[in-house]
Formats: sequence, C-alpha cells, structure tokens
Amino acid sequence: MAGARQALLVVLFVLAGIAHGAAATADLRIGVLSEPTSIDPHFHNLTPNDSALSHIFERLVAADEKGELIPALAQSWSQPDDKTWRIKLRPGVLWHDGAPFTADDVLFTFERAPAVPDSPSSYASAIRGRTVRKIDDLTIDIVTELPDPLMLNNLSRIMIVSRGRGKNAKTADYNSGKAAIGTGPYKFAEFVPGERLVVVRNDAYWGDRPRWDRISLKQIADDGMRVAALVAGDVDMIEDVPTAQVNRLKEDAKLEVVQAVTQRVIYLHMDQFRDSTPYITGKDGAPLANPLRDAKVRLALSKAINRDAIVARVMGGAAIAAGQFLAPGFFGTSSILKPTAYDPEGARKLLAEAGLAQGFKLTLHSPAGRYANDVKVAQAVAQMLQRVGIDTVVEALAPGQFFARATSGDKGKPEFSVILAGRSSGTGESSDSLNALVHTVNPATGAGAANRGRYSNRDVDTLIEGAQGTIDDAKRAQLLGQASLLAISDTALIPIYYPVQTWALRKGLTYKARADEFTLGTGVLGD
Repeated sequence: MAGARQALLVVLFVLAGIAHGAAATADLRIGVLSEPTSIDPHFHNLTPNDSALSHIFERLVAADEKGELIPALAQSWSQPDDKTWRIKLRPGVLWHDGAPFTADDVLFTFERAPAVPDSPSSYASAIRGRTVRKIDDLTIDIVTELPDPLMLNNLSRIMIVSRGRGKNAKTADYNSGKAAIGTGPYKFAEFVPGERLVVVRNDAYWGDRPRWDRISLKQIADDGMRVAALVAGDVDMIEDVPTAQVNRLKEDAKLEVVQAVTQRVIYLHMDQFRDSTPYITGKDGAPLANPLRDAKVRLALSKAINRDAIVARVMGGAAIAAGQFLAPGFFGTSSILKPTAYDPEGARKLLAEAGLAQGFKLTLHSPAGRYANDVKVAQAVAQMLQRVGIDTVVEALAPGQFFARATSGDKGKPEFSVILAGRSSGTGESSDSLNALVHTVNPATGAGAANRGRYSNRDVDTLIEGAQGTIDDAKRAQLLGQASLLAISDTALIPIYYPVQTWALRKGLTYKARADEFTLGTGVLGD
C-alpha cells in the first residue's frame, strides 16, 4: 500500500508539473487588421508599425492607454535650462543579443531615424532641430534651438535601436530579423508578410516578467474572417471589430468588448500643388486645370459629404463626425470648429461660382484594409460627390502600395489627386497632426511629412511653429486652436470622422482600450 500510495503521489506530482508547464508556456494569438509594412522601426510612421514593433523595441518615454507619458528607457529627465533636456538612461538594460544599452545607441538612433531611404512617412519631425550630446554612458543632453514643450511627446514616438546591430543595417536586414534586436519584452522570432509576426518572451527583460511566452500577430484583413476566428477560438483577441458586429459581440457571454475614442481623424487630402492633376478631367475626359487649387471647389467637396450618414450607416455609430484634426476634448482643438454641414445645394452653388457648374470627373484613391470600412467609406463619399455633379470612381489599393504612391509615386511627388487617409496624433495633441498634415513640406525640419496634398499657407505655418516653441500650455493650446481654425477654414483638407476603436477578447482576458489604437499583447491580462 505504501508503495502504491508513493507511486500515485509521483504521478500526481508529474501531472501537476505538466499542468504548470502548460500554463507557463501560454501563447497569445491576436488577429490584426493591418500588418506592419516593415520591421524597421524607423521606416514608416504608421500605427500598425508603431503598435506591432512596440513588442520588440522601446522608446525613451512611453505612453499609457490614456496618452499619459511614463518613463521607459529614460529613467528620469530634467531641464537645466529652457533649451536643454537632461535624460538619465535606465541602467542594466540589455539588448536581445546581450549587449548593454548605452547613450551611444540613442545617439545612433537620432542619426538614423530621419534618414531611412524610401520612407513613406518618416519620423524626422520628432528629431530634427534637436541635438543629442553624450554626457556619459547613461546620461544624454538634448539641446534645442528654441524652448521645446513637446520634447517628451516626441521622444515617445521614436524607438531606440542598437548601434552595434544597426550601424550597417538596411531596412531589409530588419525585415529578415538580422537587425531586429531590441530591448523590449519580446524578441523577434518570425515575420511572414501578409500572414504573421511572431515574437517570443525576453527572459532578460529589465521590467516585469512578460505574461506570455509567445505572441502571434496574425493578419486577418477580412472583417468577417477576423470575427469568425475569434468566435471559433482560432485567436484570443482581435482589433478593429467591424462596426456592424460590435453589438452582437457585446451580447456574447464568451467574449469581452472594449472601446476608446481614438486620436485619429479620417480625412480627404487634395492635390493643391499641380496646375494639372492626373486623376481629374472634364466630364468629356478632356484635360482640366486643377480645380482643387480653388478654395471654393475644396469647400464644395466638403459640403457634399454627409458625415452623419457615414457615421450612422457605414461606421455603425462607431465614429464621431469630424470638424478638425482631433476630437473635442483633446489638447489644442478649436472650440469654434464644427463638422461642415451637409449642404449639396451649397456645394453645387460653389462649383458654379468656380466655373464648374457641369462638374468634372475624379478618381478617389483609398487604402483597402488599412482602416475599418475604408473602402466602404470611400465609396460612400464617391456617391455623395456624384450627387453634386462630380463623377467619382474609387480605386482601392493594398496599404503598402497606396502609401508609397500617395507619398512619392514614381517621380518623387504624391501621385494621386484626392485620397482617403487617416492620421493619429503621435503626441496626444493637435500639434503633431497639424505639423504633419498641413504645414508646408520642409525636408530639413521634417514638417509636412504626411502633407500629401502639398497644402501651403505661411500663416498656418507661423501658428504651428509658434505653438511648438511655446512652453505655456494655455498659450500653446490657443495657438493650436487658431492654426486648426485657419487651416480648416481654408479647407486645407477635409475631416470626415474620428473612429471609435473596438477590441474583442475571449472571456477571461482583459485589455485597456487605448486612444492611440495600439494593440499590445503586453497589455492583455488574465487567465
């Protein structure tokens, strides 16, 4: 009996060990709408990239789900004077290859990030005009020409890379994993474009031990398939829940649904720099002088769009009609600006005043699968423009192709005439979107990095630049509000709506919905 009892205890102990091992090797599978366009953290300033690569790489300063800034690779910071930020780096941090993290890596990052070849949208605006000086291995000074109230916000945008691994590395070396060496809680394991990015736990991570041993970000661009994968248990979490499915998933007892109003605006950008724009012709197909350079025509397009209908019918209520660069309540918004009222008669009148009573033909370009319902929104806009005499067809492209052509085409300039796109504020205030979207393009400073319509207004530039150098929050907010008012009054671009982002998870898991739209396996808790 004693021998049998002892044998039984051994069996139970082994089974318990197996069960414990199973729990300790838990995998997390996440279905994402859009995969990163690159594993190079400086190649493309795009939310799917910033989100996915946050598992591997880290920033000096991080942001929580509400956008509040918190220490990361920077342990602390101070200001010896109004043009100098002293950053104390976190000691004891190791790169995934075991090398120590030092100030040299930060200096290298600041050199590399603004200069990555063929970047569709770079991080230059977060770095240029800021000089980094090494004090010692764990201390740097960042010196600016003017007082820089957004220093920490901008530091929260730049992922730090290893000097040792990145010195001679190209974007392809990051995509292959060769140079994808970070300090983050997870290590690069596999990237199969169009299918998945897989990361594994970094047991040498300086922070809290990561919850999951392995995280798989699986691209499931089709909305129905993404939901089906969650319901079937093929994934544990999905982002960008299709708007038509939100209420159904909320009623499913096996699932959890979380939502947040985002820092993003979905908008139209219009070619305002060419005398003749390639995707606009007369109704007869004959060449036509670029009508988008006329503010009356731009306003006509805006008046033709029924934002409330798009929010209700296309977005299923998971959006807010937009009148500026950020939703009301975020820092630096204008209290005066409201969404442009739907006014098709007013739109036709403006077209007639511009000498275009007969309208014209237009191709509207859109990404396919980058934003929730992006193609459907573009098609709805096309139908609304059609009603005021603008014959509009939609051409939807894969996101990578769309952004490359929308940014520089094959001749170094934006290719399209009108595009549907989105912008998420990287700083939690309107300054980032203003600077990227409507400031005159300036490669030397990185301003206008996403200004794909090449809008240029010196008065708008002056207000943006003034805000960027204003320490006083109240004064900066006022300047940003004025810049927003002036740019929108000139129809620099056409805001359509602010998305409400929705995530769904299997029961037993929790996630804090994020205003920056990041889908982070590190934020998934439970079980």
